[in-house]
Amino acid sequence: MDYGTFRGIFTLVLLVLFIAIVLWAYSKRSKKNFDEAANAIFEDENVHNNTVGEKEKKESEK
Repeated sequence: MDYGTFRGIFTLVLLVLFIAIVLWAYSKRSKKNFDEAANAIFEDENVHNNTVGEKEKKESEK
C-alpha cells in the first residue's frame, strides 16, 4: 500500500465520520437533548431571580 492509497482511505474515513456527525446532529432523537441544553441558561436565570427576590424580601422586613 503506497502513500496515495493511504491518503485516499483516510479521506474516505473522514468523510464517513463527517456524514455520521451531521446525521446525528440533525436527527430527531437528538433534538430534545439539544433543546434542553439550549434552554438551560434560562433555568439558571429563574433560580437566580428567585434567590434575589427572597433576599430582597428579607431586607425589606427588617
